[in-house]
Amino acid sequence: MEETVEDPPTSAVLLDHCHFSQVIFNSVEKFYIPGGDITCYYTLTQHFIPRRKDWIGIFRVGWKTTREYYTFMWVTLPVDLNSESAKQQEVQFKAYYLPKDDEYYQFCYVDQDGVVRGASIPFQFRPENEEDILVVTTQGEVEEIEQHNKELCKENRELKDSCVSLQKQNSDMQAMLQKKQEELETLKSISKKLEQTMKEQKDCWETELLQLKEQNQKISSENEKMGVRVDQLQAQLSNQGKEMEKLVQGVQDKTEQLEHLKEENGQLFLSLTEQREHQKKLEQTVEEMKQKETTAAKKQQELTDQNMDLSKRLSENKIIYNVLQREKEKMEKENDFLKRENSRLLSYMGLDSDSLSYQVPTSNQGGTRQDPGLVFGNPYSGIQESSAPSLLSIKKCPTCKSDFPDDVFDHNLALEQHLQTLSLNCPICDKTFPAKEKQIFEDHVFCHTL
Repeated sequence: MEETVEDPPTSAVLLDHCHFSQVIFNSVEKFYIPGGDITCYYTLTQHFIPRRKDWIGIFRVGWKTTREYYTFMWVTLPVDLNSESAKQQEVQFKAYYLPKDDEYYQFCYVDQDGVVRGASIPFQFRPENEEDILVVTTQGEVEEIEQHNKELCKENRELKDSCVSLQKQNSDMQAMLQKKQEELETLKSISKKLEQTMKEQKDCWETELLQLKEQNQKISSENEKMGVRVDQLQAQLSNQGKEMEKLVQGVQDKTEQLEHLKEENGQLFLSLTEQREHQKKLEQTVEEMKQKETTAAKKQQELTDQNMDLSKRLSENKIIYNVLQREKEKMEKENDFLKRENSRLLSYMGLDSDSLSYQVPTSNQGGTRQDPGLVFGNPYSGIQESSAPSLLSIKKCPTCKSDFPDDVFDHNLALEQHLQTLSLNCPICDKTFPAKEKQIFEDHVFCHTL
């Protein structure tokens, strides 16, 4: 056996799974002379690609697996696989490592996966003129040789049949190989697409993995909290167990307490169910409250707008009130002036106001007339005519801005009666106020804004 630094790659693959047609051995002799080096010539087929760990071994005929080689040599990789010279290869076996017996051997090409890719015809190692040598043998040896020759002939026929089958298999394998190469190209394109898909899927998985890690950290923290809670519960359970040992005295009591606990568990389950239903109702109530709050907010905005409008109206009414108040003060001043003037005139004439109360003139639609009891007429007719424009100066309602007719003698009385017919309605609570209580009405509306 050849002593090498590294053993060749072999396998336990049987002959049925080998491909003998991918490497063809050429110029194989029927026998080789012992003591000399031999050269093995072989041809690589079109679709076979050699690799660095391929080797050629010498096997005894009848081998079953590639582990039964006698000696081997590493193949030489060609520089250019496309050239014709690269297909024709050879390897030389040294005489020292060759077999010394006359058994039948054959060359076998084995790839780096331990699969046979080609096999040669059988050959022997014997001298060239071996027929001329006189061999003296016993009868038993002769019978053994005849039996061995019969076996060799039978094996030779089997090898010929196998060779024909291998040649047919070679043509079939060539066609299948061509088909497989086309499928290989298709599979390569599919493989590229799958690699791209796998890359995208890998990125997606990495993202999901990060999310799962974050969830795992959250769950771990929750588990730690639950562990602390479990320890507390276990401590409570231990205390309860001690108390139960003191309280429970017999098996019957323990059984009754267990039944009681089961009932409590059922009640707690029912209570939990009720609480969940109550929680759902509360959630519905909260949703309804949110809707009501939204409606109230809209209503509040509308009231705010109304309040702004009422505030503007209140400001305007206050302005009108101030104008009327100033007019009232002016009228009161004029009235005081007239009273003083009247008193002065009465004192000048030597009369008082009580004695002349029945002499106040009345007005009608035709104008003024004199009292028949006065000989020289009404001495105050000039005074009344001079003061009439001031007393009758209010001819327009300050609330509704309507004009009074000119034939009304007492416009102040007419204004008072007109204001009493008017009413003020609160825009918020619909409460009604007389027009003369305008200040009370404004205070009432202002209270709604507080």
